[in-house]
Amino acid sequence: MLVTGLSGAGKASILRTLEDLGFETVDNPPLNILEELVCDGLTPMAIGVDARSRGFQAAEVLAALQHLRARADIAASLVFATAEEAVLLRRFSETRRRHPLTPGGPLGSRVADGIAREAELLAPLAEAADVVIDTSELPLPELRRMIERRFRPTGPAGLDIAILSFGYPRGLPREADLVFDMRFLRNPHYDPVLRPQTGKDPGVAAYVEADDNFEPFWTRMTGLLEVLLPRYVAEGKKYLTIALGCTGGRHRSVLVAERLAAHLKAEGWRVDVIHRELAQAPGKAADADAAQAGREALAPSS
Repeated sequence: MLVTGLSGAGKASILRTLEDLGFETVDNPPLNILEELVCDGLTPMAIGVDARSRGFQAAEVLAALQHLRARADIAASLVFATAEEAVLLRRFSETRRRHPLTPGGPLGSRVADGIAREAELLAPLAEAADVVIDTSELPLPELRRMIERRFRPTGPAGLDIAILSFGYPRGLPREADLVFDMRFLRNPHYDPVLRPQTGKDPGVAAYVEADDNFEPFWTRMTGLLEVLLPRYVAEGKKYLTIALGCTGGRHRSVLVAERLAAHLKAEGWRVDVIHRELAQAPGKAADADAAQAGREALAPSS
């Protein structure tokens, strides 16, 4: 596996996670020895490559990858880590490290120039990547879980499903393959008793499931997935992320994510559940929920 991406986007964290999974890892070797590093097809190997590598040329990396893929004993893939420019700028500011492609000058100067230059150099690799991982809104623990779920060397083949609950104020999850909007269901936020609870609590579950629209929706959603999931497997898809969103990401989406995970596990699917907003500090999550709920209340009815 070749791992590359923008500086500050998480390439080193991906390599460390792969090393913990049993991969032999090498970071930034000279490009002319890439094929020599892969001595056999038995040992899982992760090789980090980026613009700091000696003699870096995106075309040479792609050529080496093509040669590896031509070998019958090798299953080679390219993973690309990226993040939004504003996020990368913040990360470099927090660590007070110079971007590797930043021109000379005071520490932290012209970091944006380095980011732009690197993005230009790596653009062919981003376009050719088998997997692109955007870490802009991905905390390190979630990044590790994603890598473990996708690239663990052992385990049965098949479709790995991640079910992700989220709140719309922080935006759609970039890794989502399917997105379902739960905001049509009654909102527990307006009940002072239920507001501090989450979709994991029985009171919230009973409140949402009592909505007349819940069961018809549930029947249709699970029926749709019964059709889609086997087809994804037949097409060779290995990973699927189902995202469920609501106003604050703490009530309706969490409930449906938990219930859907239990349903799919009972059907024999491999499922992981991630609650994006529950990982936030409670105060921040509550503020976002309240702000969005206020906007919904003020919105004109159609």
